[in-house]
Parts: sequence; structure tokens; C-alpha cells
Amino acid sequence: MAEEAAAAAAAASCSNNKSKAVFLSGGGVGHHANGLTKPAGSGTFSNSKPGAAKKLVIKNFKEKPKLPENYTQETWQKLKEAVEAIQNSTSIKYNLEELYQAVENLCSHKISAKLYKQLRAVCEDHIKAQIDQFREYPLHFLPSFGFCEQIFSVINDAQPCIMIRSIFLFLDRTYVLQNSMLPSIWDMGLELFRFYIISDLKVQSKTIDGILLLIERERNGEAIDRSLLRSLLSMLSDLQIYQDSFEQRFLEETNRLYAAEGQRLMQEREVPEYLHHVNKRLEEEADRVITYLDQSTQKPLIATVEKQLLGEHLTATLQKGLTHLLDENRIQDLSLLYQLFSRVRGGVQVLLQHWIEYIKAFGSTIVINPEKDKTMVQELLDFKDKVDHIIDICFMKNEKFVNAMKEAFETFINKRPNKPAELIAKHVDSKLRAGNKEATDEELEKMLDKIMIIFRFIYGKDVFEAFYKKDLAKRLLVGKSASVDAEKSMLSKLKHECGAAFTSKLEGMFKDMELSKDIMVQFKQYMQCQNIPGNIELTVNILTMGYWPTYVPMEVHLPPEMVRLQEIFKTFYLGKHSGRKLQWQSTLGHCVLKAEFKEGKKELQVSLFQTLVLLMFNEGEEFTLEEIKLATGIEDSELRRTLQSLACGKARVLTKIPKSKDVEDGDKFSCNDDFKHKLFRIKINQIQMKETVEEQASTTERVFQDRQYQIDAAIVRIMKMRKTLSHNLLMSEVYNQLKFPVKPADLKKRIESLIDRDYMERDKENPNQYNYVA
Repeated sequence: MAEEAAAAAAAASCSNNKSKAVFLSGGGVGHHANGLTKPAGSGTFSNSKPGAAKKLVIKNFKEKPKLPENYTQETWQKLKEAVEAIQNSTSIKYNLEELYQAVENLCSHKISAKLYKQLRAVCEDHIKAQIDQFREYPLHFLPSFGFCEQIFSVINDAQPCIMIRSIFLFLDRTYVLQNSMLPSIWDMGLELFRFYIISDLKVQSKTIDGILLLIERERNGEAIDRSLLRSLLSMLSDLQIYQDSFEQRFLEETNRLYAAEGQRLMQEREVPEYLHHVNKRLEEEADRVITYLDQSTQKPLIATVEKQLLGEHLTATLQKGLTHLLDENRIQDLSLLYQLFSRVRGGVQVLLQHWIEYIKAFGSTIVINPEKDKTMVQELLDFKDKVDHIIDICFMKNEKFVNAMKEAFETFINKRPNKPAELIAKHVDSKLRAGNKEATDEELEKMLDKIMIIFRFIYGKDVFEAFYKKDLAKRLLVGKSASVDAEKSMLSKLKHECGAAFTSKLEGMFKDMELSKDIMVQFKQYMQCQNIPGNIELTVNILTMGYWPTYVPMEVHLPPEMVRLQEIFKTFYLGKHSGRKLQWQSTLGHCVLKAEFKEGKKELQVSLFQTLVLLMFNEGEEFTLEEIKLATGIEDSELRRTLQSLACGKARVLTKIPKSKDVEDGDKFSCNDDFKHKLFRIKINQIQMKETVEEQASTTERVFQDRQYQIDAAIVRIMKMRKTLSHNLLMSEVYNQLKFPVKPADLKKRIESLIDRDYMERDKENPNQYNYVA
């Protein structure tokens, strides 16, 4: 308000060193203002002609206005009293407008320089009195924070007051502004305060000590006067000694404090607790910057906290707690971990390395252990879901973590060659087989998508194909497929992933099944046209040998009715497709038998082998194992499993003597006339011989055999195109073309085999080079 009043006074007064204009209607009169006497100017209105317009003539003063005697001294005394009254917080005797006008009058008569020096001297004397007051204090007895309060109490007095500057505003805006070497009245006050009080090393040191002590107390959880700190630090900034005197020491103290705290808490606390503490500390320091520190301190301060609480303990934090956080799926803690590590240079990279190591280690425990084979695929799917969720929620979908996860999966899943591929194929079979009521069609589709992601990581995709084809054949031939749509969806996914060549045989199997349906429609029409009698309904599936798994044919003794029907079909089929050869696969046959027990009639769904055994009991009441074997021609181990399913399973249509779980030599079998079952149509499952190590090895061996053909084809293809090639280049190009892993030793064997078969030869001059033989 004082400044506004002074400014208003300045606006009301018109000062000019050279002249003052006055408007006169008659003779000259005197004009008095603030003790100054100004002679009247000679202004006249000329009226030479009646009715003519009057002309106003303005002339300069004939003499310069003079200040009265002792005016300068008396006016300065008034101004001095006013300044001292402001400094001592007492009332001012004089009107502020009058004081402002007095300053303007002195400046108008070129007393500005003297006035500036006098004002500086008054301010200097006041500040000297303050410094003397501080020097009287026994600094070593006065607590630092108490000393800060004393400094704070004189800040408002020591700094040039707004009211003083308002009174001397005319001086500040004329004389000082014209002399660039002079500081403004405000800056003059700051300079004096800095020179006499803060530049005093004892006072400055004690002030900084007090500020640091207050901040340390706040960091330790005590409540402090933040406005006191804000004022002190603001003063340091205004005095331009904030960075040199305070900031450097503050950052050193911060570094020392958090270095010790980081070391101590890393030993005492668990990782989640430690991370929350670090986050809390960072929030506290950010709040200090907003509340009382200078903005320039923010970057170095936060960097110091991050370095001492995080940067120095990156590896230790991860080694101590990352595995636990991931095992326990601690989503919030992992999010905080990533957020904090992202703040530190190199933090995300260190986290990335430990992330990769964790996935490899955890994944290897799933894949390597043979005891986990039954649950391996499901565990892999669950693990993949888990890491995907962590990447999405905790790691902000960081692309580096996604790629690292894929590489880690690819590494550990192929540590055990071929087995994961085989188990994935069997897992798909279990989901696509009829009777799987675990999932709806939508859930089944999602599950297949997840399996395809795991499938991408495996190298031995041909091993997967071999086992998948074997299981698919069973589902199609026995009618155990849960859904044709799901089967075709899976086929489509494999085709998209591996190309048309990979699925061509699998697609061929589906085509065979569809063609077989058409052929059976034609066969029934043929039977009707030929008027062939018979009460047996025959259904045949025609399988193209190249598409389907290899089955070992087993010759068995079929009833004459079946043999006759086979011959009729053979005649019918070869009549339409001359030049083809039919081979009956008895192991894949199944029948529906009508049976009559004491309880009533039943229908039995059984395999062809079970059918042959049961039909014998139409001819006799009791047979031994040896007699059945001789009559049916079924191979011994297959026959034992067949009899076990009929006499020792849930639906016991045969009775075995003696009773036991296994079929032994000399056992006798008879028809169980007392057989009872709540269902009319009963499916008697064949006792499935668990896939033996030999059978698995056989499937794997077939895969390796196919691989050799592919390697040979790749080498010949490359040599035919390049004609001449060095050993290393040939190896490199073959690796690029093959889609499965090959050992260098196996590759060398294939090269030698091709040389022996004259597909290529070694160069006579350079044995490390090969030539193509046309």
C-alpha cells in the first residue's frame, strides 16, 4: 500500500528542471510546494482584436527554482527518521506521499548521488548493529537450530524493506537506473546483509549447521518448523550463496546418511520392506524440494538418494529377493521393484539379466526332471501365463522383457531334446480326445493357442509331428475325436506356424476319412445291387500309407463271414481303383456284438481281437489260454491283454479260473452268463499297453531317419546350386535350411555318405572343398 501511495504521489507531481508552466488569468502569483518558492512565469492572453481568439504563450522561468536554506539537511533528517522507524518497527511521523515528494525534489536538484550514499550508510549502520548482536552470542553454547531462529528473526529487518524502497522509488528509477554500476536499493540491502552477516564465516557456518540439523531431524521423523527453513533457504538464494555455501554440504550429508542407511537396511530388512522404504524416502525428498529447497537441488538430491539406496545395491537386492517375489507372484512388490530400478542407470538391464536367469532355472526344473513328465506341459503353460502376467502388469509390457522371456523359454525347453515335443503332442491328444469335458469350445480354442506358443519354442518339431500324427490316427479311426472343428483348428494353427509341408500328411489323413465315407456309401449301394445276403454290416476306412503312421500287420484267423465280406469289398474297391493294393490292419478293427445273458440282451462295443475271443464261446463253454491263442492266431502279449480286459476289467463278460489280475499260462476262461450291467450298450476298453520305451524309441528313430533324408536333400540341393563349396560354408548353409538341431558329427556322416554314393566328391587339390557330381 505504501508503494502505491508513493506512486500516486509521483503521478500527481510534475517536475521539470528546466521549466514549469502555470496558467494565469491576470498578473503573476507565487506557487508554493513543500517549502519551494517558484517565481511566476510570464504567460499572457493576447486579444488585439475584438472577438478574435485568445492565444496562450508559455515561456521558461527567468530563473531556476532554488531550494530554501537547510532544505537538503532537514529533508534528509526526515527521511532518515522514517527509515530508522521502519527498521525498528515504530510508527512514522510523516506522510508517505510527503516523503516520496521530498525524495523527488532532492533528485530534481541533482542531490541523487549524495542521497544514495546517505541511504546506504543508514542501512549499513543498521546491519552492523545486527552483526554485533550476533557476535555477542556465545556461538558454541547456542544450539545450531536456535541460532537459525535468531537469524530468521532479523531477516525481515536486515533485508531492504518494501516500504523503504517505495519511499525512495524515484531515486531507484532515475539515478540508480542510469548508473549501471550501482545496485538497486533492494540489491544494495542484500549485498550489505551478505557482506556483514552471512559472509561472516562463523555466522554462516552456524547458520548452515542449523539448517542441516533441522533437515536431519525431519529425516529422522521429528516435526520441524518448515516455514523457518523455507525462509532461511530463500534468503540464501536471494543472497546468491545457496549453491556454494549450502547445497554442496547438504548433498554431502545426504550422501553420507543414505550410504549408511542403505548398507544397514539391506542387512536388516527383507526386499519388499526395503523397496517400500526406498520409495518412501524418494517421496519425502521430492516433497522437501517442493516445500523449502531450491528447485535446482532436485536433480542432484534425487540422484544421490537413488544411487545410495538403489544403485549401490542393485545386484544384492535381486539376489536376495527377486526369486522369492517371482515364486510368490508378488505383483505389487514386483511393480515397485521395476519402477524403482527404472530410475537408476543400468537398473533395468540388471533386472533383465536376473529375469532371464530365473526363467531358465525355474523352467529347467520343469523340463529336466523325468518325474514331472506327466504334468510338464500343464506346468509350462501355467508358468508361461504367470510370466506373461508379470510382464504386462509389473514390467509395463517392456519389449526387452518379452524378448528375453522368449529366448529363455527356448533355451530351457530344448535342454532335454525331443521329450517336450513328444509330451506336447500327447497333451494336445488328451484335450482333443472325446470324453474331455474340462472345457467348452471357446476354452479349448484358447488352450490350443497357448499350446502353440509353447510349441514355437521347441526345436524338434518333427518329433512333435510324429507323435501328433500317431495320436491323431487313433482319434480318427476309433472315432474318439472330441470335435472335428477343434481338430481342423489345430491343423490350421500348425499350418500357419510351420508351413503347408509340415501339415500335408495330417491333412491327407482327414481327406482319407472323408473319402472313406463316400466309398462306404457306394459300397452299400453295390451290396444292394448285387443282392448279397448277410447280417454283418461292414465299414472300411481306406488309409493312404504315406499319410498314416506305420502299423505292423498282424495275421489273425477271422470267421468265414468276415473273410467273405473282406473279399467282396476288395473286389468292389479294386474294380474302381485298379493297380492299388489293399492291406488289412486287424489291430485297428473294432466291432459291435449282440450278446444274450440271463439278465437279457446287451450290445458290446469291442475291438476286433476281443470279438474273435468272444465268438469262440458260441462254439464251446470253456477254453484255455493256449486253445484261444491257437484258434484266433492273436500274438501272445496282445492276447493276454485282450483276455485281461474281458475277464479282469470292470465289465467281466468272461470268467477266469483261477481268479487273478493277470493272465497266466494254463488259465481257463468261460462265458459269464450271470453278467449284469445297467447299460444296454457297453464299451469294453482294451487294456492299453503303456507305450513302452522301445515303442517311443521306435517313433523317435523314425523321426531321426526322416531327418537324415532331409539333411541329404538339403546338402544335394545346396551343392547342385553352388557346384563348388568349402566345408565350413556348406555346414553353415545346411544349418540355415534345416528346422531341427543337428550335431556337426552327424552332418559330417551325411556328407561322407553322399560322397560314397557319388552325389559329390572332395576336391583333389583342396580336401576341405567339395564339388557337385552331376
